[in-house]
Amino acid sequence: MIMDPNLHIGSSVLDYDAATSSGELRGPPFKKSLSGFGGNVGTSSNDVQDLLDCPVCMTLMYPPIYQCANGHTLCSSCKARVSNSCPTCRGELGNIRCLALEKVAESLELSCKYQNWGCYDIFPYYCKLKHEKNCRYRPYNCPYAGAECPVTGDIQCLVMHLKNDHKVDMHDGCTFNHRYVKSNPREIDNATWMLTIFNCFGRQFCLHFEAFQLGISPVYMAFLRFMGNEDEARQFSYSLEVGGNGRKLTWQGIPRSIRDSHKKVRDSQDGLIIPRNLALFFSGGDRQELKLKVAGRIWKEQC
Repeated sequence: MIMDPNLHIGSSVLDYDAATSSGELRGPPFKKSLSGFGGNVGTSSNDVQDLLDCPVCMTLMYPPIYQCANGHTLCSSCKARVSNSCPTCRGELGNIRCLALEKVAESLELSCKYQNWGCYDIFPYYCKLKHEKNCRYRPYNCPYAGAECPVTGDIQCLVMHLKNDHKVDMHDGCTFNHRYVKSNPREIDNATWMLTIFNCFGRQFCLHFEAFQLGISPVYMAFLRFMGNEDEARQFSYSLEVGGNGRKLTWQGIPRSIRDSHKKVRDSQDGLIIPRNLALFFSGGDRQELKLKVAGRIWKEQC
């Protein structure tokens, strides 16, 4: 597990001035040792961090924290997987709560684990996890939808990754006109056909076009995602248009942030949806080949 830097300990719990019958202690503040739950808390931040790490999954423990009769602790998730046997001493676990360790955790303040990405805020122990799930500095997932790509990073790193590793087409400009051709349009296999990146207003946008099954009906769908957070995405709008034989469909919307997965956007139907029969009608000819032209525009909303 990666240690959280700059861990702070509330002085009201672990620091105190002690007096004895022989006189007052002098020098640096005396650190009270807390025992009886698997170890002692000394002056080291890393010691406190280690004490709160689950020995099984090596992540920070949150209530309920359990301990065996010998004081060895583990998190509630791991307790459910170890068949009531302490993973440290193999003794019986039971349902003993380590209330002292839970109380110690209340006094801690931790840096966000995305500090190296630009988040320098400090959070109470029990608020840290909730913050990190929505931290605006957390890295983004790769927006490529053709496979479950495990790569994460900032926007510029992901742009280079998409270009070099996924060979995604990159275009400059805020208007586009793409043609999609498929020789056997009756193949619907939930596979993304195309992802194109547009550099526009100094930002990057992902244009997705794919075929998938919507209920029992095969459809084609085009939608735009913004490479940035949700608040930034709402500063932009886009339109899509597809047509042929004197007919056309249009769509106007707000690009979704890549914080929302490709599947989430697709399943919410937040984009231009074209039933297959209509797409083949737009294509003309004998309807044996898909030939769709999708035009679009991206613009920035005025504040």
